Amino acid sequence: MGLVSQRRQLLLTVSILAVCLAGFCFPSAVSYRRPFSRPDVRVSRRLDDDGSTPQQVHISMVGADKMRISWITDDQTPATVAYGTSPGDYAKSATGTTSSYQFDVYKSGQIHEVVIGPLHPDTVYYYRCGGNSARQFSFKTAPSAFPIKFAIVGDLGQTEHTNSTLQHISESNYDMLLLPGDLSYADSWQPRWDSFGQMMEPLASQRPWMVTQGNHEVEISTPPFTAYNARWRMPFEESRSTSNLYYSFSVAGVHVVMLGSYTDFDPSSAQYKWLQSDLAQVDRTKTPWLVVLIHAPWYNTNQAHQGETESVDMKKYMESLLYNARADVVFTGHVHAYERFTRVYEDQADDCGPIHITVGDGGNREGLATKYIDPQLEISIFREASFGHGELEVVNATHALWTWHRNDDGEDVVSDSLWIKSISSVDGCKV
Repeated sequence: MGLVSQRRQLLLTVSILAVCLAGFCFPSAVSYRRPFSRPDVRVSRRLDDDGSTPQQVHISMVGADKMRISWITDDQTPATVAYGTSPGDYAKSATGTTSSYQFDVYKSGQIHEVVIGPLHPDTVYYYRCGGNSARQFSFKTAPSAFPIKFAIVGDLGQTEHTNSTLQHISESNYDMLLLPGDLSYADSWQPRWDSFGQMMEPLASQRPWMVTQGNHEVEISTPPFTAYNARWRMPFEESRSTSNLYYSFSVAGVHVVMLGSYTDFDPSSAQYKWLQSDLAQVDRTKTPWLVVLIHAPWYNTNQAHQGETESVDMKKYMESLLYNARADVVFTGHVHAYERFTRVYEDQADDCGPIHITVGDGGNREGLATKYIDPQLEISIFREASFGHGELEVVNATHALWTWHRNDDGEDVVSDSLWIKSISSVDGCKV
């Protein structure tokens, strides 16, 4: 790309960012209350860091008993992780890979990935990354059986609202975080990915974060998702997916499916055929719960994001697959508010359909989407425009407790809760 083209690309990116920061990217306006949108909180690297210091450390589950450790350094350093079950006593080590990417005039740091294991369930491990011993980390593996608690939040961004959400999540004693898209809100401005990585590190280095992409991960790049795929690699190969944009995994009796709203999803697509195959292999005697995450909601009574093909057409093509597989809950983001629907299928209440829950309220800089369609549909049980996060505590094979925690003036307030019975335990709905 020539210098003139690079400048035009940069000007286009800056223009788009300016429009978004001004609040015109998505509709918004008041039903509960509307906190002002807030600018990004930039998290800089530590002053004592050098080129070999691990930064932006985060972990993700790989298979039943392994963990991927990801981090970035400025300099080329060994892609190695030393780890053990006692602080400072690293009895084991593993080696991985290093990569980087170019985005216009931006050049990423060295992105290291190392898979470690096999690991014991529900166990604290201590680790250090690369050859630098200045920073030491720890994480806890997920349990292998019930109970298990998921923290669930979408559209995080990196604002003061995000900080509040992360603080509340850190106090929840969760085992794993699930994120249905829209992570950094970098929107092609790559230093925001670095700041986001620094901001998430205190939590994401201690518990596995399992994510899928949203529209803000597409960016102005060729191919799309360049930064997202390079920085947030998920275990797609383990579920026989050919793309980092959709995959599945099982943990402690729960099968989790992460779908891609912004890649092909029609019946001829690779994602559709993969989903068919993945759902056909789910054994509800081993994983009684089936949870799905998508970015763009299929059910939505907010005025924001109505009629988008990623919602309307994906629902048209894939809803029957999830219904016939007896999915329990579908979590979505995209709409910057909270909404919970009853069990539903083809726009009607259905005892054998999944509950749909929108949690696109993590704290992004665009503010809340506060205008709803009235009168409220009967299938829409609870809706509120406020920042917050959700927690799904799967107690056993038949029951789980869902709670939504509102960020109310910085306080964690449980605003919605529901006991959910697994569809696999309902006689009239068994597959």
